[in-house]
Amino acid sequence: MKVLKSRTEDGLFVERVLYTKRYLLVLDEKRCVGCEICKIACPAEAIEIIKPARIEGEKLERPTITIDENKCRFCGICSAICPFGALTLRINDEEVIPVLEKESFPQVVHEITVDETRCPVDCNECEKACPFNLVKVSVEKPAGRVRVDIEKEHCPGCRRCETKCPYGALDGWKIVSGSINIYSDRCPEGCRDCVDVCPIPGVLYVSDEGKVNVNDFCCIYCGVCKLVCPVEEALQLRRMSVRHKPVHSGAWNKALEKLTSTKDVAKELKAKLAVKTRESVRRRFS
Repeated sequence: MKVLKSRTEDGLFVERVLYTKRYLLVLDEKRCVGCEICKIACPAEAIEIIKPARIEGEKLERPTITIDENKCRFCGICSAICPFGALTLRINDEEVIPVLEKESFPQVVHEITVDETRCPVDCNECEKACPFNLVKVSVEKPAGRVRVDIEKEHCPGCRRCETKCPYGALDGWKIVSGSINIYSDRCPEGCRDCVDVCPIPGVLYVSDEGKVNVNDFCCIYCGVCKLVCPVEEALQLRRMSVRHKPVHSGAWNKALEKLTSTKDVAKELKAKLAVKTRESVRRRFS
């Protein structure tokens, strides 16, 4: 068995080569925002966050992640949970996610709809608004019909395209729901670290009074701001739910508890039980 790790301009590559199988986990660092979601969900504790060094007078860089090639089980949980689709697992050169195939972990739901009939041919506001360059607007010839293509598998659901669309043509849903609060009176004087690393423009901003404020409508609760904040009490972030397809899995319950809280897991389990009860009643009387 060979265990290899390398880093190039394209990303991080972790590889395990066996006699009959070759596992390759790839991190696309151009898509990764340096958040902690994959680290929290990893059952093997194989993912670590590398925090950036602060350089006086310069904008703070986002954190990066590294993967311990000796701890990684190549289970695919990190690639399944990443809201940005930044992690890809290949087995014998085929892209797979074992935990999804075994139904031991849910697939997160990337959902955004577009009513292209509302789109005029001269508008590309949604394309300009996307902070991840996932939206492409084109005009089909000769019909002249507007086409909006979105790389949904990489979209975390920030809804910024929706807010910038003048014609109400887009509807999006966040993958992660939660809350975020900034206590500016606790922020170090002149600190802008959270604003520097936030991947969504306008979520964290500096007011005219020089205070850091938050507009969380487009916040994706990735947690990168919390990672770099130098004062623990200055920024509070809570994740409450993750949009996902149905699953019955202890592994998912453990991951969700670490991502959110015991209380939020209990809410999800209670909701699942209610759905199951209604379905049983429906079948009984149908």
